[in-house]
Amino acid sequence: MAKGTNKRAARGRGAARGRSPEPVTASVDGGLAELVPDRDRPRGWTLLLDGKPQSHVDLDDPAYLDFEYQRRFGHLADLVAPPGRPLHAVHLGGGAFTLARYIAATRPRSTQQIIEVDAPLVQFVRSALPLDPGDRIRVRGADARAGLAKVPDGWADLIVADVFSGARTPAHLTSVEFLAEVRRALRPDGWYAANLADGPPLAHLKAQIATARAVFAEVCLTADPALLRGRRFGNAVLLAADRDLPLADLTRRAAGDPHPARVEHGRALADFTGGAAPVTDATAAPSPAPPPAVFT
Repeated sequence: MAKGTNKRAARGRGAARGRSPEPVTASVDGGLAELVPDRDRPRGWTLLLDGKPQSHVDLDDPAYLDFEYQRRFGHLADLVAPPGRPLHAVHLGGGAFTLARYIAATRPRSTQQIIEVDAPLVQFVRSALPLDPGDRIRVRGADARAGLAKVPDGWADLIVADVFSGARTPAHLTSVEFLAEVRRALRPDGWYAANLADGPPLAHLKAQIATARAVFAEVCLTADPALLRGRRFGNAVLLAADRDLPLADLTRRAAGDPHPARVEHGRALADFTGGAAPVTDATAAPSPAPPPAVFT
């Protein structure tokens, strides 16, 4: 990392000593990374890549989740096991390590792995927004699928996929072969959660639901009703497992969230999918690029 970036990072962290924080920037493999201070939270930061918001973290309160999709991931992390029980969690995609910090705060003694291919981004985030050394979070520089292949069989309680390259999920992370690798690394009662971005006509989202249904016994989807009706581009969170899902609790949390959402499951989800075919490595394609208006 350039020396100039390190100096800016030091000034950004100066808020803890009473000075106003400043944006911090660095060139990373994915483009220009920027950490912008949250004026409402003294040690809150938003990570942007090429001007597109990626994640938010509050170093003083890592249990605070700001972004809509991150809050939905938080609901899942709260429900995957009894409250407070430590987890084994794998995060495919790093960002600002928001969900890993959340799990460390809400489930102490959890053991977590973050797999992120963009090594300069990892260095940038770790320098500007350090992890607590006691949080048992290991960050590995690797492609998500290659890194997942090194996770032992049946190790994870929760695997979270939140991987975007140029605002698109890479094709090799969308197939039944990829999800078979996810299932291998999960405990028999473990959960897989994925952040899926799509817009009208929702072909990618429907195909991803069909793909998950081809691998896992139970699948549900949490999303803004306007997204499900094909009225806008946005994020949906898919949950898959080989055990019953806590649909009542998840529905209640989604409906009562500051960003209300609907949970689809069973016949309604099958009808929504509309006969879409599962994706294989041979047919896989990246998720669609968001329209420019999403970021304006």
